[in-house]
Amino acid sequence: MTVEAGEDFGPWLARQLKLARMTQTQLALAVDVTRAAVSAWITGRATPRPETIERIAQALNTDLATVHTRTTDTLAGLPVGWYHRPGHADGGRELGNAAAFAFDADVGVLARETCQNSLDERLAENGRPVRVRYTLHELTGEALGAFRKAILWDELHPHYMAVSKAASQQKVGRVVDAGVRDMFEKGRLVLLRIDDYNASGLTGDDYGDGKFSAVVRRQLESLKSGRGAGGSYGLGKATLWATSALGMVLINSTLSVPHEGRTERRVIGRLELPWRFIEGRPYAGPAWLGRPDPDSPGAEVARSWWADEEMVERLHLARDSDEPGTSFLIVGAHDVASLDQSTLDLDADEEDGSDDGTRDIRAMHRRLVEALGRDFWAAMTGGGSRLPLLETSVRTLRNGEVVIEEEKVDPTDAQPSRTRALRAFYDGTTVDRLTEAGQVALRTVPLRLPLSGGRRGTLGTHPAVLLVTDAEDADGTSNQVHSLRGNRMTIKKSGVAGLPLGVNAFQAVLLVGQAAGESAPFAEEAEEFLRAAEPPEHDRWGQTEELTLRWSHTAHHRIARLTTEVNAAVKDLVARPKRSGGQGGAKLRKALTVPRKTAPRRHSGPVLPELDGLDASIGASGEWQITAEVKLPRGGDELPAMTPVVLLDVRSGSRPKLDWAELVAVEGCEVEDGVLRFTPRARRAIFRGSTDVASHPVRTALTRLVLELRAGKGSEA
Repeated sequence: MTVEAGEDFGPWLARQLKLARMTQTQLALAVDVTRAAVSAWITGRATPRPETIERIAQALNTDLATVHTRTTDTLAGLPVGWYHRPGHADGGRELGNAAAFAFDADVGVLARETCQNSLDERLAENGRPVRVRYTLHELTGEALGAFRKAILWDELHPHYMAVSKAASQQKVGRVVDAGVRDMFEKGRLVLLRIDDYNASGLTGDDYGDGKFSAVVRRQLESLKSGRGAGGSYGLGKATLWATSALGMVLINSTLSVPHEGRTERRVIGRLELPWRFIEGRPYAGPAWLGRPDPDSPGAEVARSWWADEEMVERLHLARDSDEPGTSFLIVGAHDVASLDQSTLDLDADEEDGSDDGTRDIRAMHRRLVEALGRDFWAAMTGGGSRLPLLETSVRTLRNGEVVIEEEKVDPTDAQPSRTRALRAFYDGTTVDRLTEAGQVALRTVPLRLPLSGGRRGTLGTHPAVLLVTDAEDADGTSNQVHSLRGNRMTIKKSGVAGLPLGVNAFQAVLLVGQAAGESAPFAEEAEEFLRAAEPPEHDRWGQTEELTLRWSHTAHHRIARLTTEVNAAVKDLVARPKRSGGQGGAKLRKALTVPRKTAPRRHSGPVLPELDGLDASIGASGEWQITAEVKLPRGGDELPAMTPVVLLDVRSGSRPKLDWAELVAVEGCEVEDGVLRFTPRARRAIFRGSTDVASHPVRTALTRLVLELRAGKGSEA
């Protein structure tokens, strides 16, 4: 019999001795060999004979197959259990993971963050997409009891009870208390598992710098290296724990790079609870499910372990193949938005005999599918020489039985117009102008990249790609621009201000950075710049601290200018040809509810800035969306501050004033407390804003708009 299998015999044997707290001398005595022989096995200078292997198995209290295959650790010595971080010696307390408060307990947010992370970890060398599958699994009865036993619930119970007692004083505690009560009072527990395949897996040591420790051990650490990566804050992983009402996530990773000579079934769990006091001992918050580390004092630190197939089955962590990637199991998954949505299915589900729990998981299933199609349609779209980066699916089970069959998310169903536009770009079938239904028009729009370090000037101009096509009903809100960069996740969704009346409904896509083509000029630099301009939610581009530190406090003006250029290009592409004669023009002028230009109020003294252009449209929520251009007088470096005031035009009486919901500078000015302060020596300024619908006295479509520019803070002018 020969010694062959997974991990090399020497490293495997050394770890088993540590786990069993057995010395080389003790093993030598147990198997009747010299200590030098054991040392030779561990260093790889020799291998034991078959009859010696049998005695080694007996000494380690394991079976012969475990020693031969070496695909898992023996059960001798230190068992798998929960390690709870002790309370801080200085009395400090964490009443929850602050990173988790950056996001809502929303499966739509969870899908966005986890799918983005999987895209960033995709193994791009083989050209295949990363496959991400979401599995909702409701457990009841015996299945729930077996799972609680697998996660060592009895060991955790005192900790949960301590948190529940303090629930009235802690937000996290109230969520955990509700999760525990839901499990016991309703006799149900929802698991949500996210599996990705063709991804790197959680590589690296348990404690060193690597992907494993960044996800499992640390907060606010992002190891995303590629400029096309989506994440940069290290916050996205917190959505996993935020979605768990019990604060528990279990992990099984298949590694793309071996660790300790192994790749499959690297398992660990992490629990996020508030500070608690149990049996006279304080605990800081987090806990880990793992094997006690024999190298730590008193073995009071848990590390990942190589689980066997039976263990991952019991933990509901079994993977479909040995393809690299990671499975995250959210224990006690909850979604506040789905609770409201599930009531919509009440009548239909009652006819089928479904209960409240089934309605909940059906609503969560639907929201996951919608979120994936909304945010990742472009990553799932291929064409020409471009392959999709992503495949996603959702399935729903109850006690192992199928409730909803696995549903593959199809971008052509979720976003038909935008998918058509992107494929036309990949296939090279775009046109310069829209003349027929179904065409896709292309226009390049400049993004002028600033020099870093606060230096004046432009590094270069990156040609972003704008695609415009007719809208279809399935696209949702029409007349929007979806902006994305290298990983093809939708970053920004925005309407187009100042559209002419009567334009056909359209959808637009803006491809920036590597999404515009890796060979596009300054594509990598655009990726780096825009990535720094994204907040933790990755849902817009604008001023951020990183953008200010690495470039300048005015660098975001370049992005605002890009938006202005995009809107102008869209309006040019969708505008209908002008009619000849005066009748059509008169009808159009009569229908307009927004004046193209408003005369400024005259003031004595120096010449004041005055409005020189105005575009306005009604947004999806009924707000006025306004873009205004201000002509600045020549001479003098200091211009008076001006306040833009938006009013409703009425036939008699005073004009009702509307409040601003948003007011931002685009070019040549800055906004401070609703006041415009102009850049010295600038010849013009542009600002945009949207009104607060709550301040509208009547429905917006029935009103006309007046915009005034008043000196000073505007209230007295």
